[in-house]
Amino acid sequence: MNAWRVILILLSVLPDLDVVAFALGIPYSAPMGHRGAAHSLTVAALCGLACGVAARAGGVGALRLGIVGGLVMASHGLLDTLTDGGLGVALLWPWSNHRFFAPWRPIPVAPIGAALFSARGLEVMLRETVQFLPLFIVGLWPRRAD
Repeated sequence: MNAWRVILILLSVLPDLDVVAFALGIPYSAPMGHRGAAHSLTVAALCGLACGVAARAGGVGALRLGIVGGLVMASHGLLDTLTDGGLGVALLWPWSNHRFFAPWRPIPVAPIGAALFSARGLEVMLRETVQFLPLFIVGLWPRRAD
């Protein structure tokens, strides 16, 4: 697996680093709280821009990797709007602190922290695995080396 695949995988979970806010005493509902600024489309675009700059410096397809990096980050926040719990996602931060949910919410919200490994957390992970199985198959399908 090349370095860019690893970077894109890390970008897919990067927004959830905002759970550190709980340890810092930042309220969930605050702009820097969980599912706040880190889940916004603005931060996704900035991370995409950073990917493009890094790709250009590395001599690879800057436009392609910048767009893909931004979309990977944006997909995290957009998918979180499909969950059935929490306070919603601050997609439009910094212009708005409003938290959004999608009208259809088929994804159960996962427990945070060590509770992820509880019976409920394992049930949620199994359900998400089934829900996203088609994407896992496409993503893991063997390909010819470029």
